[in-house]
Amino acid sequence: MTHPLPSGLPDRLILPGPRQVGESFRPVLLDVSLPADAAALAELRESNRLRELHDRIEDQVEELLGCLAPHDPFGGRSRSRAVADVLGARPDRYGRWAWYPWSGRLVHVLPEPEFRLVRTDRNRDKITREQQQGLLRRRIGVVGLSVGSSAALTCAMEGVGGAFRLADFDRLGLSNLNRLRAGVHDIGVEKSVLCARRMYELDPYLDIEIFRRGITEDTIEDFFGDGPDGQGLDLLIEECDTPWVKVAARERARERRIPVLMDTNDRGVLDVERFDLEPGRPLFHGRTGAVTAADVRDLDRDAALRLLLDIVDEDMLSTAMADALTRVGHTLSSWPQLASGVMLGAALVTDAARRILLGGPFPSGRHCLDLQDLVAAAPVPHGAGR
Repeated sequence: MTHPLPSGLPDRLILPGPRQVGESFRPVLLDVSLPADAAALAELRESNRLRELHDRIEDQVEELLGCLAPHDPFGGRSRSRAVADVLGARPDRYGRWAWYPWSGRLVHVLPEPEFRLVRTDRNRDKITREQQQGLLRRRIGVVGLSVGSSAALTCAMEGVGGAFRLADFDRLGLSNLNRLRAGVHDIGVEKSVLCARRMYELDPYLDIEIFRRGITEDTIEDFFGDGPDGQGLDLLIEECDTPWVKVAARERARERRIPVLMDTNDRGVLDVERFDLEPGRPLFHGRTGAVTAADVRDLDRDAALRLLLDIVDEDMLSTAMADALTRVGHTLSSWPQLASGVMLGAALVTDAARRILLGGPFPSGRHCLDLQDLVAAAPVPHGAGR
């Protein structure tokens, strides 16, 4: 039996019921030093909503001490004494408890600054601590969460961005599992919800907004607009297939001087448009002429495909992709995408995003990292591999 929460608790502590759990994507963070949060935690621990309790706070504190003083993490004390000195008399009050309604997990984690320091410590000094703090103050928009979900997850994992806006209208299907990090139990879940959950499971202190209907004429201004903190997007990752969205998103990005990244996940092609440095730059490097969002709103299938081929540059496509596009809708249900290509694209996008947001040189253009060209096939010597 689930006990009701005490009356009068703040809205953020009203835990979702069974009907809402399937739509939830944001964890509830509880600070046990606050009476209302302590009451909510006590209710939760007595309820049948709790499936797993993870309290490894001592291990996390040990890691924290090692990050702060690698040469002498315990300061001459025993491990247990050093950890106890950090946790104090009430270890349950140290840090935060993150409640994940969709999985039924309750996890004890370090306070936000310490959590971030430990979680990103192994990035040093490819990313310095000062750079990491700067990256975590940035907001990244991701449109299209089939290919884009891997880019969003990799950015979150690397600490490239502390706030995200995710947009996709679609739900996960079985055929998506050839390239999305999900399970069969996730079939039917909104892709925006699924991506946000994975990111919050990496870092419960992220700030994520989702746009369940994707980018439309009704939602595009909110997607690009300033949030309550007065900050809009610092970078856009665009990975959708809808011509109007591709064009309209770039129009807004150019107006707001936001750099745009796109990965085609074919031949390792990374597309970079530095509208932050070149506000007069033509969309898609001028490959589509002076096309506007209004021009492409009502394209039929053939015209839409023609536009997409102009955008990605048909001559740069792999032989397999070029052949597949002629058979989509006939002998193929859609164009092919491989997990390896998607993961490579996520790495390329994250690397580019980090370098751009840190102010490093990264020019507009189309950059190709085709492994089949870089690691060319060669005859296998007789007897090799036996």
